Amino acid sequence: MLEPYSPLTFIIALSILNAVGMLATSAFFSWFTKTRRKTPTKLAPYESGMPVLGDARERFSVKFYLVAVLFILFDIEAVFLYPWAVAFRQLGLYGLVEMVLFILILLVGYLYLLKKRALEWE
Repeated sequence: MLEPYSPLTFIIALSILNAVGMLATSAFFSWFTKTRRKTPTKLAPYESGMPVLGDARERFSVKFYLVAVLFILFDIEAVFLYPWAVAFRQLGLYGLVEMVLFILILLVGYLYLLKKRALEWE
């Protein structure tokens, strides 16, 4: 009865074993090399090897949020395009018209952003 779930059970067990193994290996090497001392360097935040500059609570420009919304908009468009492309033959002309309208609506939003110069980083 539960035979179809055996591959899933195997993957979950393998994932848990992998995680526990990595934690145990890390703890072993940490204990073996005695590197548990907390130093100011270890406690400092690490960001790409660069020293921390400024406060983390600085304000961002509105253009940053516009670009983020634009990214989400076109990401969602791609999510809707894949199933449409798979079912294109079954949808026929109706599906084509609906997708053209969808892309035109997104194009209007993109042209609005270009008109407002939201994509220019001055």
